[in-house]
Amino acid sequence: MPFTFTIVTIITTITIIVVVVILYLRFQEWGIDPHTHLEFEFMDTVTVDDFFSGQAAALAGGTTMHIDFVIPHKGSLTAGFEAYEKKAKKSCMDYGFHMAVTKWDETVSREMELMVKEKGHSSFPRALMINDELLLEGFKKCKSLGALAMVHAENGDAVYEGQKKMIELGITGPEGHALSRPAVLEGEATARAIRLADFVNTPLYVVHVMSIDAMEEIARARKSGQRVIGEPVASGLVLDESWLWHPDFKTAAKYVMSPPIRKRGHDKALQAALSTGILQLVGTDHCAFNSTQKALGIDDFRKIPNGVNGNQTMDDPRYFWPKTSRLILRYFLTGVLCKLIFFVGIEERMHVVWDTMVESGQISVMDYVRLTSTEWKGAILPGSDADIIILNPNSSFEITAKSHHSRLDTNVFEGRRGKGKIEVTIAGGRVVWENNELKVAPGTGRYIKMSPFSYLFDGIDKRDDAYLKSLQAPVKRAKSSS
Repeated sequence: MPFTFTIVTIITTITIIVVVVILYLRFQEWGIDPHTHLEFEFMDTVTVDDFFSGQAAALAGGTTMHIDFVIPHKGSLTAGFEAYEKKAKKSCMDYGFHMAVTKWDETVSREMELMVKEKGHSSFPRALMINDELLLEGFKKCKSLGALAMVHAENGDAVYEGQKKMIELGITGPEGHALSRPAVLEGEATARAIRLADFVNTPLYVVHVMSIDAMEEIARARKSGQRVIGEPVASGLVLDESWLWHPDFKTAAKYVMSPPIRKRGHDKALQAALSTGILQLVGTDHCAFNSTQKALGIDDFRKIPNGVNGNQTMDDPRYFWPKTSRLILRYFLTGVLCKLIFFVGIEERMHVVWDTMVESGQISVMDYVRLTSTEWKGAILPGSDADIIILNPNSSFEITAKSHHSRLDTNVFEGRRGKGKIEVTIAGGRVVWENNELKVAPGTGRYIKMSPFSYLFDGIDKRDDAYLKSLQAPVKRAKSSS
């Protein structure tokens, strides 16, 4: 049988390692990165990592599948899909797509349904600052499709005003980015999105949870029984905003992302929320702009392309959206891959998470495995993909731009040392990364189709029925005689 042959190949290839695993190494399932931007065109430039270099970096870090954001510039979902199909021809690992919706009308609404039925799409981000009316319409559409509504929670009007204020004060450097987008705005937008999702009775996914303000809103919602997933990012867990005040522009600019990295104290609070289940996963949002590209904003922080190795969103809200808009929103429909998965940067994530969360005792090894794994990909069982990593908990690592495998010339985790190193990555039963060597070629990756209606939608219809039954019959009132 093919599967039996695959397993025999694995055991034959790594017999010595497997023996040592019992005493020394950890032999566990791999990771999916659900949020990347490879070969992404933004602000008149393109991210330096394409579908080969970005995936090579991912495999080096123990990730064997990712889901990239398709951004159709002219609004056509079909044209956007075809463009990204071409980009992905050089891929060397499994990948899927989130299909972004950059405009909204009946044509796009129908096209979304077509993409689900014919292209295997189960995710439709909307990256825009919108008013509450459109936010509600989007939530309703997501619900009807089995879509998980995803929000980047910042108040566009307030951010725009904050940016103007900084420029008027003569603050044009990277520090102006953080000062123009305080944590209170992230908390306000998170609260509003949560309440509107509750009103529609649809699950919600909040990306880039960077502050205590946003985290506490998620905690309140989950305590009340609402289905809300909170996603911090690696930089928010281990860094603080002081880097944005660095006197060297190149150094400071590499930390520009949205929402911004917060003041010291927010990082530890987010770690605690992650360890107790208030926050459920860590997203990568890998979007790599090099120092030359970052220098586009050397005289105006609003022009710095937002993004780091592991994170990316938007800078000036007016770039894509009018000032009258309110909330950055991304809808996406997540099916088979919607599990509680733990991610950081496309390459650094497993190392940073192990060192930050496991070595500190904040989560157990079993939690680490549970939060980084998905059975159908990582289990060594008939029908699964046999995607596995071997992590050495006693081996040390150091993160540097010189040694990482992304094409990026900087790294926000530069110089970070810790314990817990990925020694081997196995995908589809084959060793794909070992001894600092990539063992797969461009063009060998697979496009993975996904299905709608994830587990988060279980029981949603019953809640709707209970609500309808709770309504009292309309009051019959006598007509006025006047």
